[in-house]
Amino acid sequence: QLQLVESGGGLVQPGGSLRLSCAASGRTLDYYSIGWFRQVPGKEREGVICVGKNGDNTYYTDSVKGRFTISRDNAKKTVYLLMNSLKPEDTAVYYCAAKYLSCSGAEGGYSYWGQGTQVTVSS
Repeated sequence: QLQLVESGGGLVQPGGSLRLSCAASGRTLDYYSIGWFRQVPGKEREGVICVGKNGDNTYYTDSVKGRFTISRDNAKKTVYLLMNSLKPEDTAVYYCAAKYLSCSGAEGGYSYWGQGTQVTVSS
């Protein structure tokens, strides 16, 4: 089993930055891709970005390109989502999830999920 816990969410003004963390326990992360998804009330959860087991990044939401970056530290079993130039439309609950081997923008392929962390972008 793999347990994931997100942290780092909060309230930030437009144009600000936040760094979310996804800490894993249980199995090694070496063979898993980690994706970040987000969800707002009344809408489906959408894939945002994923980091493959080799560190390659894949974006699933065009609006975050150039603003969000994802990285991983397998030794610390932690994945980071750095969000810059935040906009009100980035407001959502952010979830990290683990998928064996390769990334995917569809949540169905992910076996393990965190509980989510709220990000609110507002002045």
